[in-house]
This record gives sequence, structure tokens and C-alpha cells, in this order.
Amino acid sequence: MQNSMNTYFGLIGAGGHGREVMPMLRGMLQDKIAELNAHLLFVVENLEQETQINGYRAISLQAFFELEGVKRFNVAIGDSKVRQRIAEACLARKIEPFSLVANSVTMLDNNEIGEGCMISEQTIITSNVRIGRFFQANNQCNISHDCVLGDYVTFAPGVKCNGNVAIGDHAYIGAGALIKQGRQGKPLLIGAGAVVGMGAVVVKDVEPNTTVVGNPARPMVK
Repeated sequence: MQNSMNTYFGLIGAGGHGREVMPMLRGMLQDKIAELNAHLLFVVENLEQETQINGYRAISLQAFFELEGVKRFNVAIGDSKVRQRIAEACLARKIEPFSLVANSVTMLDNNEIGEGCMISEQTIITSNVRIGRFFQANNQCNISHDCVLGDYVTFAPGVKCNGNVAIGDHAYIGAGALIKQGRQGKPLLIGAGAVVGMGAVVVKDVEPNTTVVGNPARPMVK
């Protein structure tokens, strides 16, 4: 039976990542659109005038807040601090997040993944992995057994995170980075707010709020 109330799925952010993952949202909902009376929207925080982006209605964040009906959201913005700020603004208004997981994602056993995740095509999450809130993994990432990731962590395309790695809140792991496996009881640590550069090979702990680059990864010299 079709729901008489509109349900709005707001994808907040219409930059490159947002435009890449909107088809994932469409695919996730394709069998439920009529049942939910669902409307898929781009939401752009300070958009001055309603428009169309890739064939989807695009509205401001304030206009999204003012819509009548059921509202759900996710935040397709790479800057984790902005992602947190907008997520908290939505949650404060009792708008529930939805998770966005591509059909081609592989997840194995006994994983725990927090609300508002966004996991893109051909990503593999093996077993006994714990991931916090509003995690983003772009295409073709791999997260192996016994990893623990904090809140608002971001993986760019092609990250390979081997087992027994612990990553703090707001860390950013660049495209193609490779993180060496830690040991049971002594995981390899990547601190909160750390940045791992594109293609870096991480073989030892990374301090919080530190940028590392290269093979092996070392703190970036400014």
C-alpha cells in the first residue's frame, strides 16, 4: 500500500561525491519509491534558489528543514567537521539519518557500523570490524578484520586498510593509501584528525592531527 505522506530523502551536498552517490540512493530505494511516496533531493546548505542537479530537485538546507512529511538525511560532504556540523543540525531537528550502502558492497560477519554511513561501490568489509557514525568510504576500499574506526572517518577511493588497525575520529585516508596490519592486542594506530596522503604506505603509528605522506609514510615537511 502506498504511503499517503511524502517521504523526503535529502542527500546533503551536491559536489562530486554527492553526484556520485545519488545513483546509489536511487538503486537502494528503487523497489520502495511508490510504497514510501519517496522523493530524492539534493540539499545544498546555502543554495539561494531551488534548481535541478542531474535531474533531481535541489533545495537549501533551510528549505529541507521546512518540508512537511517524513524527512531522512545523509551528508555527502568530504570535510568531516562540516559533515558533523550539518548532521548535528539535522539530528537536533529529529530528522533521522539513513545509511547508504551500494549493492556491490561486500560485508562479511559480525560487523558493527554506525548510523549515517556512506559506503560506495565494490568496497569490502570483512569480519569483526567496528565503524563509528557518518563514515564515508569511496569506491573499491578494503577494510579487514578487527579494525576499529571512529566517527566521521573518511576513506578516499581505493584505500586498503589491513586488519587490527584503529583509526580515530575525523581521520582522512587518501586515495590508494595502504595501511599495514597491526597485531591482536596492539593495533596500528592512526590518531584523531590525522591525514594520510594519497598513495601513502603506513607502516607505523600516526600521531593525532598529523599529515603523513610517502612510502613509508612520514610526517609531511611544511
